[in-house]
Amino acid sequence: MLEANEIQQILPHRYPMLMVDRVLELTAGERIVAQKNVSINEAIFQGHFPGNPIFPGVLQIEALAQAGAIALLSLPDFKGKTAFLGGVKKAKFRKMVRPGDVMRLEVTLDKLIDHAGKGTGTVFVDEQVACTAELTFAIGD
Repeated sequence: MLEANEIQQILPHRYPMLMVDRVLELTAGERIVAQKNVSINEAIFQGHFPGNPIFPGVLQIEALAQAGAIALLSLPDFKGKTAFLGGVKKAKFRKMVRPGDVMRLEVTLDKLIDHAGKGTGTVFVDEQVACTAELTFAIGD
């Protein structure tokens, strides 16, 4: 398990763009299970949407990408590097994510070639699928 300080040693993201609060399971280069606590205090809810706060789908994808990046950057060859989101395919949004929800982020890395990787990610809220996507990563300095 990784806590916030350990996550920040791996990812360059900081508030308000850090979307992973805790890592629950990690097999470097293969699979990660992490979580993001969605709080009404997040700035995005000032405008998305007043009176009907919904966590944007694009930020759900970002949370999956950051979780996948942690799995990649935990490999010794990529320590200290940056993982960039190179592509998103087949993104589907099935359940609204609202303040107070805890998103469980599951990413499985299916392919790693040189300095690029592909994986599949799923966001769960209360054991229900909220979002799924195929992700492509590029590793750089």
